[in-house]
Amino acid sequence: MLGVLGDLVEDVVVWVTGPLRHGTDSTARVFRQRGGSAANVAAFAAGQCPVRFLGCVGDDPAGGGLAAELAGHGVDVRVAHRGRTGSIVVLIDDAGERTMLPDRGAATLLETVPDAWLDGLTHLHVPAYSFDGEPVGTTAVDALRRVRSAGGTTSLDASSTGMLEGFGRERFLALAEELAPTLLFANRSESAYLGLLVDGRPGPERARLAATTVVTKSGAEATTIDVPGEAPFTVPVPPVGEVRDLTGAGDAFAAGFLAAFLDARLTGADPGAPGAPGVPALREAAARGHRCAARVLASPGASCAED
Repeated sequence: MLGVLGDLVEDVVVWVTGPLRHGTDSTARVFRQRGGSAANVAAFAAGQCPVRFLGCVGDDPAGGGLAAELAGHGVDVRVAHRGRTGSIVVLIDDAGERTMLPDRGAATLLETVPDAWLDGLTHLHVPAYSFDGEPVGTTAVDALRRVRSAGGTTSLDASSTGMLEGFGRERFLALAEELAPTLLFANRSESAYLGLLVDGRPGPERARLAATTVVTKSGAEATTIDVPGEAPFTVPVPPVGEVRDLTGAGDAFAAGFLAAFLDARLTGADPGAPGAPGVPALREAAARGHRCAARVLASPGASCAED
């Protein structure tokens, strides 16, 4: 079973339909959606593999509603209830690019992960957002260590350059080096900022994550996969018809990738050693990730047209 630990919040998605005019009205369409990178990964993965979400929401109607919505996708939802549920305002420009204004609220208040929440998990995925704030940061690190100690695999997502800058580049690299995740997802700017992949080649910090496969997304351009001991290779991204909102595309990619990765390990189709994914399985995982991401690009927030 795939486990995902992190934020479950409300996204207030604003599609700006004209220029933003300071000090007066600007036209827009506004949508309210379930959000949070970890919750999005869980929702998108639920139709592909068994998945459990671990997190904290407010002790309020909003938190209960978000947890119920996520469970409606088939996710096994395990949440604590403290404080108030977080919200993120997501401004979307005409090109589909996002500017996010987060108030994570209760998402940072996860104090502990009971053993029962980790029971049966074979992989735990944690977006880096979960390291930013306490007590959730300490809780996330502890959960990752426990899953690895039990023989499971793990993955991190670099989340955003803004988050990394605030958290600290060296601090994140040192933490990733210590945790030694099986997989690390990043987009091109995040990977370059961390010194992991620069201009398509391993960067100056790559050797620090000697046991980690680094997956670098690049929008419509090919995804680069850098497996320890192998030359980096790319997986092309099929063309898509419409891009209106990039919110959740990276989360959908991670969901598809992880579901395929776990399928390969379950069926024995992955020739890699335990915790060391094989190249054929990784190519298929990236291809499934691309297909999953393509489904969200024309819809508001982290949703699909058919949702």
